[in-house]
Amino acid sequence: MFVRKSMRQAVLNLAIAAVLMTACSMGATPEPTVDVDAINTAAVATAMGQLSAQFTQTALAGPSSTSLPTNTALPLPTFALPTAGAGTPVATGALPTVSFNTTPTTPLPGFTALASPVAPAATTSLGDACNNNQFVSDVTVPDGSVLEPGQNFVKTWSLQNTGTCTWDDGYTLVYIGGSSPNLDPYDFEFTDGDDFVTGGETANLSLTLTTPCTPGDYQGTWRMRDDRGNYFGTPLTVVVKVTDDC
Repeated sequence: MFVRKSMRQAVLNLAIAAVLMTACSMGATPEPTVDVDAINTAAVATAMGQLSAQFTQTALAGPSSTSLPTNTALPLPTFALPTAGAGTPVATGALPTVSFNTTPTTPLPGFTALASPVAPAATTSLGDACNNNQFVSDVTVPDGSVLEPGQNFVKTWSLQNTGTCTWDDGYTLVYIGGSSPNLDPYDFEFTDGDDFVTGGETANLSLTLTTPCTPGDYQGTWRMRDDRGNYFGTPLTVVVKVTDDC
């Protein structure tokens, strides 16, 4: 569009000049006939020359290419080898020794140190909050007693109810095993209200047993059972020695 406008302007200028020249020369000696085609050709050549000069100047005035910055290598951090002691370097090829503290004195940020576990009492057996007990002592016939063959004896334990439930109807002190021939054992059932043991109470539980007629060492074990058939608490034992025959 810029080329066409320039050409039209150049042609218009030449036409105006031709008219002025014609007006000035009226009455004078007629000038030679003007060749219109030649004028048009000259105008086009002039316009093209002007455009070419403008394009050349624009190209020369264009931005010059700028070289990219050179990449600079970043220095790598330097790490020092750990030392075996104060001021003593680790031997060449040897790995540093790492110690692990099993009981850290300073907890890590954001962590709470766990309390040290408390060992259960040796006389407390497995149970739950409802049913449990603790052996207190042998009241009669302590374990290791020497008895006559065929002798009836009463074994009594002192036992504390460390649960919250009362040992009442349905609770039983059950024989769970022992020597063979055994001590002619039986179970103790809590059927009498006078025998019931409430939570926290200590009571004496007694069984009447008979020693075998054959010399030897004999033992029996009993354990509490609740009204649902679950065993709990510390096992109670009888351990006696028979020296003669019946």
